Amino acid sequence: MKAVCLMSGGIDSPVAAYVMSKVGADIILLHMDNRPYADDRPIERAKMLAARIREETGKDIPLYVAPHGASQKAIADNADSLYQCVLCKHAMQLTAKKLCQKLGASAIVMGDSLGQVASQTLLNIRSEVKGVDFTILRPLIGYDKQEIIEIAQKIGTFEISNMPATGCTALPKKVVTEADIEKTQKFYEACDIEKLAEICADNAVMVD
Repeated sequence: MKAVCLMSGGIDSPVAAYVMSKVGADIILLHMDNRPYADDRPIERAKMLAARIREETGKDIPLYVAPHGASQKAIADNADSLYQCVLCKHAMQLTAKKLCQKLGASAIVMGDSLGQVASQTLLNIRSEVKGVDFTILRPLIGYDKQEIIEIAQKIGTFEISNMPATGCTALPKKVVTEADIEKTQKFYEACDIEKLAEICADNAVMVD
């Protein structure tokens, strides 16, 4: 099975990529470039994480980077700021789906752990996946944070993930934790999120 793993550069997603690789999946890493809502450091960190995962698994795991800044701006301009993170996650999943289709992959892998952050509550996940219509694997969904950290330390990604970098500046001060699925759908349409994801996937490049 070939799968595209969305890798933010944080602690969870590299662990998810490792776990799926160890059970036999051929992993392709996809990092969403948040500039201008972040600096250059997350991309460098993603490259370092990809190298570490390759070393740990002994597999050839490519890293793609896709431009996500325009999608963040379109969401900020056309949707309630409370829904920024939900729409962001939806756009990333659609981008990953389109990259899967280009590369012949059959699933998306994500590092979600239920309830760990606002975008990973059950109601938000439900809204984020609406309309994606593609297999999404979440190997860490029932792990708590300490369990994930322990794996990250074991495989050597923990310190890399904790390297200094600018956080996402598109993140609003307050976010929804119980997204209304009908309201979310209206925002998807207002942003033309399918088109944003298509452009993003078309401009994804393999960097490592």
